[in-house]
Amino acid sequence: MTSNGTVLPDQAGGRTLVPYEGPFARTNPATGRTGFDGGSKIRPSLRDAILEAGLKDGMTISFHHHFREGDKIVGQVLTAIEELGIRGLRFAPSAVVNLKHPSIVHFVETGVIDRVEASGIRGELGDAVIAGALKQPVTLRPHGARPRAIRAGELTIDVAFIGVSAADEYGNANGVVGDNACGALGYSHIDAQYGKTVIAITDTIVPYPCTPAVIPQEQVDMVVQLAEIGDSALIGRGAARLTRNPRDLLIAKNTSDVIAHCGLFQDGFSFQTGAGAIPIACTNYIGRHMAERNIRAGFALGGVTSGIVELLKEGRVGYIEAVQSFDAVAAKAMLTDSRIVECGVDRYANPHNKGAMVNRLDIVVLAALEVDVKFNVNILTGSSGEMLGGLGGGPDTAAGAAVPILALPLFRGRTPSIVDQVFTLCTPGETVAAVVTEMGVALNPRHRSWNMLQESLKSCPVKQYTIEDMKRMAETITGVPKPIRCTDRVVALVEYRDGSIIDVIRQLEP
Repeated sequence: MTSNGTVLPDQAGGRTLVPYEGPFARTNPATGRTGFDGGSKIRPSLRDAILEAGLKDGMTISFHHHFREGDKIVGQVLTAIEELGIRGLRFAPSAVVNLKHPSIVHFVETGVIDRVEASGIRGELGDAVIAGALKQPVTLRPHGARPRAIRAGELTIDVAFIGVSAADEYGNANGVVGDNACGALGYSHIDAQYGKTVIAITDTIVPYPCTPAVIPQEQVDMVVQLAEIGDSALIGRGAARLTRNPRDLLIAKNTSDVIAHCGLFQDGFSFQTGAGAIPIACTNYIGRHMAERNIRAGFALGGVTSGIVELLKEGRVGYIEAVQSFDAVAAKAMLTDSRIVECGVDRYANPHNKGAMVNRLDIVVLAALEVDVKFNVNILTGSSGEMLGGLGGGPDTAAGAAVPILALPLFRGRTPSIVDQVFTLCTPGETVAAVVTEMGVALNPRHRSWNMLQESLKSCPVKQYTIEDMKRMAETITGVPKPIRCTDRVVALVEYRDGSIIDVIRQLEP
């Protein structure tokens, strides 16, 4: 045989030789595509990109949730898919945002979506799942379990739709440049790396090269420009909420006092507090303790708020590993401060990689809907069995951190937060060190930090109780809630970070 006029043998050294036929003649065996020639990857519409991607019935599509309540990409993509007549897709975002116009439930009802895998499902879709709208059970995974499943081939992404605030014509993209900057894109890194076809979607095209290229050109197949990708003002809705509620502030202060006396609060410690009213207030109180003792944290991890950025500016934090940004201040700070490093979710929390960041955490503040007397945590379902939350990184950080602290009110409304047995088990109690409420702190004798905390908290001003004592306090005020009645039909599987099933959610009785 010949190659460009050169005579070649059929074999050499046991290898069958394939002759050269041209600079872009051979395709990638995994994707069937040839190499890109340096031209523009911009496609005129979502429809064109979807057709070129070869999306077909029964395939899997993915999205990320960094635009949160302000996302305008998912609805536009699903509408284009519906108009193309494609049905029976597995919808596998990093988490489900609560879209209303159009509603994701609409695409379930029309058959565009028939399977869902995500970290959490709430709002209208959550209600539909609990009511049994999907024939197959939803799979709910913590943040660390998703990259584990993708790497292991349990979740194969055919087409990844990645929203970015800016991109160039060759596919370099980020979330920190442009009018609708969402900040860190940590949950989308794994999709860009493993998606068979990756489509970057933006409203801002910038000259080549777009920097920083957190989603790099070598991972992107196509770029689509839309008029609107999201409303950055809504990214922090509900997440970056400051509170003046006296009870929330007391819980946050108690939590920070426990942290300050836990034995690990010293120069170089690491922590994650996250978003929400109590964690944000807790961050502020932790900062005060750091200033009083002249302590500097080595790094902060996870979702970043303006409070964490302020500690960085004050020199109270060495650097930030940011998986996502919870407000505009945190998003914009990434562009100007090199001490804020974007952290992909695989690096953040995958339990089966060679070293997740959660394993280097000293202290993490966890949130929950309820906890039971064995310290098991429910992050997903509310007092009536409805879907209210997402697994997020709670199970991951609880397993990895030296001292995981659950902060929550003793009761909400007429419902106790501490119960005999959680309705949905999300985080196993053996991975929770302490529960802090407005009344005080309960330590978990089964946690590995028990001996250290018993000794170090002797000087802490926060009063100690047993978890059973706290449960009795709550029930004295609220009474004992009636059990939630369910059918035998399983509507969701709750996956632990290692791929095992830790619980199931059943359809509620009508």
